[in-house]
Amino acid sequence: MSNLFTITTCFRLATPVLFVVLLMLGGCASLPEDVQRKPSYVIEDTSGTKLGRDIKPLLAKHPGKSGFHALGPGTDAFAARALLVERAEKTLDVQYYIWHDDLTGKVLHNRILHAADRGVRVRLLLDDLDTAGKDEILNILDAHPNIEVRLFNPFANRNNRVGDFVADAGRMNHRMHNKSITADNQATIFGGRNIGDEYFDAAEVVGFTDLDVLAIGPVVSEVSQAFDLYWNSQWVYPLAAFYKDKQIDESQIKAFRQESDAFIKEASTTEYAAALRALEIVKQKSVVRLDYSWGKWYLVYDQPSKVEAEKIKKETHLAPALKDGMDRTKSELIIVSPYFVPGSRFTNYLVSLVEKGVRVRILTNSLAANDVPLVHAGYMRYREDLLRGGVELYEYKAIKGVSKEKQKAKWSGSSRASLHGKFLSFDRQYMFVGSFNLDGRSVALNTELGVFFESPKYARMMANGFDQKAMTKAYKLI
Repeated sequence: MSNLFTITTCFRLATPVLFVVLLMLGGCASLPEDVQRKPSYVIEDTSGTKLGRDIKPLLAKHPGKSGFHALGPGTDAFAARALLVERAEKTLDVQYYIWHDDLTGKVLHNRILHAADRGVRVRLLLDDLDTAGKDEILNILDAHPNIEVRLFNPFANRNNRVGDFVADAGRMNHRMHNKSITADNQATIFGGRNIGDEYFDAAEVVGFTDLDVLAIGPVVSEVSQAFDLYWNSQWVYPLAAFYKDKQIDESQIKAFRQESDAFIKEASTTEYAAALRALEIVKQKSVVRLDYSWGKWYLVYDQPSKVEAEKIKKETHLAPALKDGMDRTKSELIIVSPYFVPGSRFTNYLVSLVEKGVRVRILTNSLAANDVPLVHAGYMRYREDLLRGGVELYEYKAIKGVSKEKQKAKWSGSSRASLHGKFLSFDRQYMFVGSFNLDGRSVALNTELGVFFESPKYARMMANGFDQKAMTKAYKLI
């Protein structure tokens, strides 16, 4: 089934002659050898930072627990990230699958650069799939003494990536899908969003409905440790290892800074910027006054060695931990996954839960809302079996509704929608939020990260949302 999700699918229509040409062009490149990876680790003593001092009283009121605040609207999610960057004093650890060079991507690049100017150590870890055409920008950032850029499972052929897909498809098909940003080891954001306008309600055409969580408390150190594991792993390469003979000069850095600052000045006059300024989190300029749900948690993530793993094991893979959570479900399981291809075994498993008295509801994209039609084709094979087994299926509508609040504002975002959030609710008591899709890529190929956390508040909100809004935002299959 995982063949449905291979990145190389997009090349299947190419002619045999083209494949041969690409192989000849790309087959000779190899990854740099004798790479110097200077180890670096989380700075743990950050209680004296502004974030640390602000958060300390909250932690004292909830000893041994972590606080979780859901970031549903895209504007809130972007504002929270920008706030963490602005408030950081010692460290920023940033890990993403996609980082677009658009409005929100450019703004965060600029703010990270200014954070580094004031002495913040920035570690920027990106999956290499989305960096094509962005090497110059990344090299300029990497040239800053306080910023280091590293790439997960990089392309050896920087100028002919298609050739790498053909010559080394087995390796290149494994990607780092983790998403997190952590400031001063005090606050972190994790979830489903990449960096780009469509994730933050800044795009005018298509926007992704998604979910992130801003967390404080002991869970943050665990996210930092997971970052360290990836950052120092053998599958991560410093960007500089590919450009030893191509140094960035001062004129390039100066030109980029001028262009970036000018872009920020212009962006501050947009309607999107005005919408951000109206948010409470921006007005307060603090994460302390947010409404947190406090409780126990369990961080789970794939090991970076998943790149070479031949079998799915608890020691290396996230998926078994997710199934363990489902096994403990007694009355209600809600799954939200934009890319949902259960396969025969998982279909039978979900039906078995229904037979045990568990109500199972699933929300995924309709064909019109899905940005990867091939995934929808895989999902369709299992719809009838799921429905016959008593599983309730909902498919997300592509037409985006506009809230009353947005009707009053000048900025309403995109007119079309696609589901991108990945989260589960268990018995109206616990949540799982992360980067994991219920499909073959997340199970066996991509690395992922997510958190189980205790939150009757959010779990009930999710269940009630299904009851109250599912029929307006989705189609119920019968």
